[in-house]
Amino acid sequence: IFTVFCSNHNSFPRCTKFWKDYLFYTVSAMSSSPSGVPRWEFGLRLLLCSLGLVLSVYALHVELSRENDPAYRAMCDIGQSVSCSKVFTSRWGRGFGLVELFTSKDNVLNQPNSLLGILFYALQLGFGQLVSSRAAFFLIVSSWVSVAGSLYLASILVFILEDFCVVCVSTYIINFALLYTNLKRRTGLVGRAKKAKTQ
Repeated sequence: IFTVFCSNHNSFPRCTKFWKDYLFYTVSAMSSSPSGVPRWEFGLRLLLCSLGLVLSVYALHVELSRENDPAYRAMCDIGQSVSCSKVFTSRWGRGFGLVELFTSKDNVLNQPNSLLGILFYALQLGFGQLVSSRAAFFLIVSSWVSVAGSLYLASILVFILEDFCVVCVSTYIINFALLYTNLKRRTGLVGRAKKAKTQ
């Protein structure tokens, strides 16, 4: 019956409007929630943070294994210029290579970047469960810091170490994706606040 109705020339404009409205409300329902945070945001955050945690734990494992056994070869050590263990055990693998400028190499403050990554992804996942403007602010600020750190380490990777680290680049991509996710969350919360004021 619906097919016959839509095939009718006089009913075609109304049929087209119906489908446009239907698609609009369907997409709106899927992309937003009463809290203002996009529905897909929680799932994507869980995926990104889980991947980030796995990569960070693996990076820490590789670094510790290489320190204990110089002959250790990680799965991500594909070639001479494609070696993650070379990057992890370098000066820039701890404290971004900056902490060592002010303290000794073995200082407690000079922690592996991978350990900082574990903390970052855990906080992103934890604060991501809170729907508040303060949590959103923290998520965005920490994301911008991680992106700045990613760009800094990427430049070290290319211009100083002249190496390609698969694990490192993967975390850089995750950090950029988390920034996008956090910006979308903030946009949703701001939109909800404006809508509440107008009602």
